[in-house]
Amino acid sequence: MTKKRRNGGRNKHGRGHTPAIRCSNCARCVPKDKAIKRFQVRNMVEAGCQRDMRDASVFDSYTLPKLYMKLQYCCSCAIHSRVVRVRSSTNRKIREPPPRFRPRTGDKPGGAGGPGAAQKK
Repeated sequence: MTKKRRNGGRNKHGRGHTPAIRCSNCARCVPKDKAIKRFQVRNMVEAGCQRDMRDASVFDSYTLPKLYMKLQYCCSCAIHSRVVRVRSSTNRKIREPPPRFRPRTGDKPGGAGGPGAAQKK
């Protein structure tokens, strides 16, 4: 019988059983090693209130804490919400993670092709 994936879609090698967890989206029971796991890092305070809190704060350099949420999805929810994508049989063999997107911090708004680019001289 042909195999679709080298690991059979699981990360279980040598263990007979793994506990079931619940999908964060639909609450389906999924084996812990089969679930697609992602960390979501968010600010505890939304962007609109951050400036108000910074102005009202006594401390100058107080950084607001972040909210770290571990999301665990079943395969169908991860594909549906585009956490993972469907890959062709040749691309499935590529094991390294995709390149991470890092927003550039040194860019100034209104660069080439941006709003106001034609007026600059």
